[in-house]
Amino acid sequence: MTETGGQSPIRPRAVLIAGPTASGKSALALELAERTGGLVINADSMQVYADLAVLSARPTRQEEARAPHRLYGHVDGAADYSVAHWVEDARAVLAQAERERRLPILIGGTGLYFKALVQGLSPMPPVPDAVKAVVRGRGEDAEALHARLSRIDPLTAARLRPSDTQRLTRAVEVFEATGRPLALWQDEATSPPLLRPGEVFGVFLATDRTELRARIAARFRQMMEAGALEEVRRLVARGLPADRTILKAHGVPWLARHLAGEVTREAAIEGGIADTRRYAKRQETWFRHQIEGFAWLTPPEAARAFAERVVG
Repeated sequence: MTETGGQSPIRPRAVLIAGPTASGKSALALELAERTGGLVINADSMQVYADLAVLSARPTRQEEARAPHRLYGHVDGAADYSVAHWVEDARAVLAQAERERRLPILIGGTGLYFKALVQGLSPMPPVPDAVKAVVRGRGEDAEALHARLSRIDPLTAARLRPSDTQRLTRAVEVFEATGRPLALWQDEATSPPLLRPGEVFGVFLATDRTELRARIAARFRQMMEAGALEEVRRLVARGLPADRTILKAHGVPWLARHLAGEVTREAAIEGGIADTRRYAKRQETWFRHQIEGFAWLTPPEAARAFAERVVG
């Protein structure tokens, strides 16, 4: 975004609102959408799933009635939905916003979505189902997968958390399908970004950590009152493959364990809260090191910045 002389700042082509879970992103996005006639676009990898309206804190029907929302709950839980799928979906929604002369307001906490949006997407090879079956059929835990990846693709192994079974599995699959390390694929030229950094106004909501921890706990308990356990019960009853992304949503594993009789209801709640708090901390660390150009603002500071730079 640029300014000309003493005139008001030029309105950005899009507004990006990132931040840790429970930091107040949705309220800011909805207020901005109402004031500008904007279009709220989801950039959270769990809010895409139809099965997780409550536990992913998707906007309510009342909130969606206040402004148009896109890419919420449009994916079935059985789907293997990736950042590449999201980029294509976002491309179509951004084109719709442009046709309707609406301001796109992209909101979420999934760093890879925002990175692909403004930096482009690295070409990724398809992995045949037969290769996936072989890799996953070994039944290796995260430690074994990390050790294997350290031998065949040490650069990727160094970039991933040793406990991140999902991404470790993916990296091993890519190597076994193509004979090339995932790090080489990721370092190759990317596809053009959907939005250029100079076209957007991006903010990351910097929230007091003590306050955020309290908000995460309060919201998880509110989710339980709103039907989160019943939502997980329905999800578990589908019998989805264990590698489906939706089953790793924060709170799902703990609540599923409670439904199986392994832990008490309170232990499941505390476990879900603890996992969510750890995730919020990782979100902040990831954005700090992976994406440049976002203004780190508290929610009140962000509201003032939107009033000055976007609403005008």
